[in-house]
Amino acid sequence: MTTTDSRIGAKMTTLRESLGLSTADLAERSGCDAATIERLESGEAAPSLAPLIRLTRAMGVRLGTLLDDETELGPIVTRRDEAEQVQRVRSLETAGDAGVLGFFSLASGKASRHMEPFLIDVEPADTGEHKLSSHEGEEFLFVLGGAIEVEYGKERHVLQTGDSIYYDSIVPHQVRTAGTAPAKILAVVYAPA
Repeated sequence: MTTTDSRIGAKMTTLRESLGLSTADLAERSGCDAATIERLESGEAAPSLAPLIRLTRAMGVRLGTLLDDETELGPIVTRRDEAEQVQRVRSLETAGDAGVLGFFSLASGKASRHMEPFLIDVEPADTGEHKLSSHEGEEFLFVLGGAIEVEYGKERHVLQTGDSIYYDSIVPHQVRTAGTAPAKILAVVYAPA
């Protein structure tokens, strides 16, 4: 468990309780199972985008509510060496097989934002199996270094440095390295509130 995991879990618990929701109530509203919610709230499971988007939507708050410490109303400037590491997860799902993705927030602290921009370090996966993720919203990915493979529904797209892709994230998808070398991408995730 990392400090980030426990901070996000504590915020989830506080939000859920302030809304008068039990874990079972939130599970029913979000489509996430109660055991996953309990593991996220306790910090036992690394938080990841797909379930966090479903959970924040079910509680009527934006994703940034869980990810931010303090908020600013004006613009947020993030300098090259200042990107805050938000979390390290195995994939965009809580239990995944896409390899380790290191998320670095580029808008931490921006109040009332609807987009979540990240720099993501994509490390190769240990397995050949592919579990796809699906959540409301849209995603834009730009490859800064290396190559990635995006499995999108029944399609597969290999993107090299300088390539980009924009897709509806409700379609089952997974992002992973193309081959055995790591990659770096800029990702902008839009999750409707």
